[in-house]
Amino acid sequence: MQPPVVAGVDGSPESLAAAEWAAREAVRRGLPLRLVHATNWNPAPVPSAAASTVRRSPEGRGILREAEDRIARTCPGARLTDEQLEGPATAALLRAAEHSALMVLGSRGLSGFTGFLVGSVALGVVARAARPVVLVRAGEEAADEHAADVDGQASVGTPYRDVVLGIDLSDASDEVIGFAFDAARQRKAGLHVVHVWSAPSPLTLGPGEIGLVEGPGRVAEWRGFLSAVLETWRGKFPDVEVTETLVEGRAGTHLVRASTGAGLLVLGRRAHESPLGPRTGPVAHTVIRHASCPVAIVPHG
Repeated sequence: MQPPVVAGVDGSPESLAAAEWAAREAVRRGLPLRLVHATNWNPAPVPSAAASTVRRSPEGRGILREAEDRIARTCPGARLTDEQLEGPATAALLRAAEHSALMVLGSRGLSGFTGFLVGSVALGVVARAARPVVLVRAGEEAADEHAADVDGQASVGTPYRDVVLGIDLSDASDEVIGFAFDAARQRKAGLHVVHVWSAPSPLTLGPGEIGLVEGPGRVAEWRGFLSAVLETWRGKFPDVEVTETLVEGRAGTHLVRASTGAGLLVLGRRAHESPLGPRTGPVAHTVIRHASCPVAIVPHG
């Protein structure tokens, strides 16, 4: 059985946008779509019969029906099923994600200056999920994934916008790179690979590191390293046009900038718990809050 694309919905504008994005992604991948709603967000212990009733609540049914109706209008080719899950929401969505190709959730999009207001449920899923999670802001529509037409208007008849891959060459992951290349291939889009480096301090240098190279030579070393990492993937995906950007500075800032005009931004998250518990990391947190396109967080390691 093919693993579905799973979208969590709660009736909010951002979750409905996420459901529509998930439907388009499912069609692109040739996969089924599964809509889920966690009915009981703060459950108290209840008898099993009562719990069964909660899972089929009219409110939850209405939320799922609204999402289904929107998908039927905007993406009629999607093969969808739905299910009400017993909460709490984070735990329920994590269980659903275990058997998915990817999980799609909504983020509350505010102004470009304020960024996303990502709820604790979405952040909890991103930090703990064993499968990729895509966060979609409210208002995201099919045309936003495509380049503007000759008149500068939104259109679904133009080519897809580039996929952006933020890559950490000190921890390059096949799972993350492969996800980004495959996303670009599905869309027949370009792939823009961005590596952001910073000059090391004497305390962080190790023997033989690129940071020991002086000035312009350091950039050349990073560029050669990046090209070597991508060489195999270019062979696996010969139809994907790849551009590379290497820049010095703060990774979060440069990746947010790269998200402008992109259709999807892909980042990795090392799948292990820190002493403080599961975390997304500072770069991913910045990108999730401020990126202007959907963000895919891919666990690895």
